[in-house]
Amino acid sequence: MTIERANPDKLHPTPGYHHITKVQADTLIYLAGQCPLDPSGDLAEGGLEGQTDQVIRNILVALESAGATPDDVVRTVIYVASPVRDDLAAVWTQLNASPLAPALTSASTLLGVAQLGFPGQLVEIDVTAAR
Repeated sequence: MTIERANPDKLHPTPGYHHITKVQADTLIYLAGQCPLDPSGDLAEGGLEGQTDQVIRNILVALESAGATPDDVVRTVIYVASPVRDDLAAVWTQLNASPLAPALTSASTLLGVAQLGFPGQLVEIDVTAAR
């Protein structure tokens, strides 16, 4: 498998992700959007930071169970239920300071949305990996 990440000279610089992720792989792994639910199904406490921590843990467990690591991630879409740009930036910063950080060097999108699927849910991340 090969993963090539690139930022063409004619596109704007990025805060760590790449505009293009080109993959040649035998297996693609699509994770369901990972929510801030703990193993018992309860919503993680601690507001946006606590929920983001739980989502990170859930993604790491899911990747490991599929035989993948954050280095194998080729695309992420991060949803934050907030219209406040500082909330989106806080999630991005927290993710980049976590063990999931290598996943965010691929093609990545960060969105503020009106609401997510579970009452009180503030963050969800959609992940695609390749092996």
